[in-house]
Amino acid sequence: MSVGILLITHPGIGNAILSGARRIVVDCPLRAKCLEVPIDAPLEKISSQAADMTRSLDQGDGVLILTDIFGATPNNIARGLEDGEHVRVLAGLSLPMLVRLFNYPEEDLPQLCATAATGAKRGVGPCNGD
Repeated sequence: MSVGILLITHPGIGNAILSGARRIVVDCPLRAKCLEVPIDAPLEKISSQAADMTRSLDQGDGVLILTDIFGATPNNIARGLEDGEHVRVLAGLSLPMLVRLFNYPEEDLPQLCATAATGAKRGVGPCNGD
């Protein structure tokens, strides 16, 4: 078994990043899905859909939910599912973050959460070469 990954983002972001990561890390055994939240979506319906997707991804090792912007609607939906034990949420989704996750499929949920944060931090570099 392994941790499930759920991306909850604004439209056009999550699926693009997930597709890019799957092209870079072709043989990743992690189960990953994406829920893009339309601006005018009914929140109860989207929250229910997110809960269903979280349950389907959790095969006993938990689910890491990645969102694009802290405090935005997708992140608020995700935080409503977080329990600290089986479901954790991390904001700031990026391609480097997801590629790094895909390279460590054997890690448990706490380790994978830290790995994701490290991938995001290391994926940002200086613009001027310093």
